[in-house]
Amino acid sequence: MASNSSKLQPVRGTQDAMPHENKLFRYIEETAFKVAQRYGFGEISTPIFEFTEVFSRTLGDNSDIVTKEMYTFKDRGGDYLTLRPEGTAGVARAVISNGLAQDLPLKLFYRGPMFRYERPQKGRRRQFQQVGIEIIGVSETQADIETIALGQHFLADLGIDKGLTLEVNTLGDLESRTTYRECLVDYLSDYQNKLSKDSALRLSQNPLRILDSKNEGDREILAGAPLLKDSLNDESRRLFDDLLNGLTQLKLEYIVNDKLVRGLDYYSHTAFEFTSKSLGAQSAVLAGGRYDGLISQMGGPAIPGIGWAAGVERLSLLLGNTHFLDRPISVIPVSKDLTNEAINLTDRLRRKGFNVELGYSGNLSKRMKRANKANSCAVIILGADEFLRNKSLVRDMDSGEQVEVSLEHLNKHLEPYK
Repeated sequence: MASNSSKLQPVRGTQDAMPHENKLFRYIEETAFKVAQRYGFGEISTPIFEFTEVFSRTLGDNSDIVTKEMYTFKDRGGDYLTLRPEGTAGVARAVISNGLAQDLPLKLFYRGPMFRYERPQKGRRRQFQQVGIEIIGVSETQADIETIALGQHFLADLGIDKGLTLEVNTLGDLESRTTYRECLVDYLSDYQNKLSKDSALRLSQNPLRILDSKNEGDREILAGAPLLKDSLNDESRRLFDDLLNGLTQLKLEYIVNDKLVRGLDYYSHTAFEFTSKSLGAQSAVLAGGRYDGLISQMGGPAIPGIGWAAGVERLSLLLGNTHFLDRPISVIPVSKDLTNEAINLTDRLRRKGFNVELGYSGNLSKRMKRANKANSCAVIILGADEFLRNKSLVRDMDSGEQVEVSLEHLNKHLEPYK
């Protein structure tokens, strides 16, 4: 522990979120929730930590998340617990634990912090916020279409959809993936000595996980690997065609990315991502897919599911400008004699639903500078002469226009600034 408090810093990969950042994060989360509500979703909250088995059984004992990235610890009762690295497994566990299989279909929205031990980079931290949705209990393709449409709708409401690309692919059903697995093993066996240590081990355990490898040597080998689409059976092809037709009907532009895969067995059929070219190598801002085998793998009944998750910090990088956020109205008394009147006016306006700031001290010039720094949309100036006439000056901070408004009609005048 540091001996001097001045040396104390946040843990690597974590960050203190300042008020302006939290304002932006809340805006993103609330936008996601409001859009999800329009689609009939309810909010679920699961614990930040779970028994380690919840993630090791679902993410796979040999996945990078489980072997390298999970924050796992032994509690005082001797149980191994893990800070959640993602949201879907906890939601699936909640479905089983609470007997929600009787209430299908379920449409669930979640938000909150996730934790992964990985190299911090642009838009990626070891503690990060996510929003996500899950549709559980629907096997028809309409759930896939609705899930993707909701994701696009959310990004459109944030105003960033125009700079993103929707990439889609199909993983097929278990029969298709079994056929593909054989083709993949045949191909990779010729490169067994050139694969990374992790991938060489996965070749005999679960070769599809090699497709998730981040090793550059593995990626070069995989460039010539057979494609899953060539192993699809008729039913898997039909479902993928239905998906693409549905997206076209909704006028959602997409590209088919044959390289977009998920390495875990419980994933099936639809996989998709919304990607951006402005975020570097980690280009996905919202990603999801169908996981029909997840809940049964966790010991529950065979219930299909599909969903997506998006990183709040990554989305905030795309938003950048905060001009769309709620902006305050600043109240400035010209003299100390009007301080109490300014306090009373501020209180009345706040109780009428206005977002109001009141500077605690300083002359008019200093308070105007603070109003600018607070990105105020308007300023109410209480001057002695105006106040005697039961009036105030209201300045629009964008246009610079200043008008005299009676205190009696102030609420009505300020309505456009709510």
